[in-house]
Amino acid sequence: MSERIEARPPPRLRWRRRAAMACVSATAAVYAGAPGCSTLAYPQSPQYGEGGFQNERKPRPLGWRQAGRLWWDFLVGGKPAGTVPASGIPVQAMSAQQLAQAPDGTVYRLGHSTVLLKFEGRFWLTDPVFAERASPVRWAGPKRFHAPPLSLDELPQLSAVVLSHDHYDHLDRATVVALAARTDLFLTPLGVGDRLARWGVPRERIRQFDWWESTDVAGVRFTATPSQHFSGRTPLDRNRTLWASWVIQAGDTRVFFSGDSGYFDGFRTIGDRFGPFDLTLLECGAYDRRWQDVHMLPAQTLQAHRDLRGRWLVPVHNSTFDLAFHGWSEPMETLYALARDAGVDIATPVIGAPLAIQQPDGTQPWWRTE
Repeated sequence: MSERIEARPPPRLRWRRRAAMACVSATAAVYAGAPGCSTLAYPQSPQYGEGGFQNERKPRPLGWRQAGRLWWDFLVGGKPAGTVPASGIPVQAMSAQQLAQAPDGTVYRLGHSTVLLKFEGRFWLTDPVFAERASPVRWAGPKRFHAPPLSLDELPQLSAVVLSHDHYDHLDRATVVALAARTDLFLTPLGVGDRLARWGVPRERIRQFDWWESTDVAGVRFTATPSQHFSGRTPLDRNRTLWASWVIQAGDTRVFFSGDSGYFDGFRTIGDRFGPFDLTLLECGAYDRRWQDVHMLPAQTLQAHRDLRGRWLVPVHNSTFDLAFHGWSEPMETLYALARDAGVDIATPVIGAPLAIQQPDGTQPWWRTE
């Protein structure tokens, strides 16, 4: 009877695996809520306290046992099958000519939470990430399921880039540096703009905001509003910068962009102050019951839309990166079913497809065509 001997991976592959695990460990520490030291340049902010920016309601911390299990699942193989698509997902290519001819009030999902909007004949972009990976390094970490529907070089001149917070799946350094030459302004929560300045973005093109602060840019009004989340790009800079959602007003059109958030009473407050909204771009993806205080479950996304008094719901923060333990299409499928059952209008455009804010119907559950 022969003895089966497991072959060990070659030294170079073992090194890469260990390096990848170290990279993911650092990222997991941030997302799991590991404490870290922080310095803050904005102690006058009402959101500051206990050494960093704070939520209105403090998220429940993971216990050591639960945090350890989470790390184990991330690093040693706790991922179930199906968290990545079996084949490529549909993407509709975009062109400069198409963008130039698009009417005002058109939006395009470019992937994850990157959304291109056209108002006043100008273009505005949220949380741009064009990198292959949502990671501090380019050789490890969550990899894209699809290419962006257009390249960075094909993007039009941007009147503003609107940032919600500094996590890697929302703020990519290489993307920001590439966009700096073709972006008039960067609108950020407190502290995030300081990062951009350190990366070489001119200070005069950065505006930083606390919650409830507003600015007008070329006829469009932007207001930074609360969210229930946290910040940091390493375990050592947790909550050094603020996180925010955004209200975007262009004439009579109102759009809400959630960034990342757990469900909280702030949605109702925002809805009372700024609603009703024609369109809500709400996160639904990369969730887990263990971190639902900082990322909504699908039913909570639906409730947030109702609290905001939204007309049409467009789910974002899904279908681009593998950041959790659920099936890759589960966020879209679950929210789509919940919305239909509740009589809530939901639009699910193919990535890259134009969507009219005032008439966004006609979209289909594209993920079912895999």
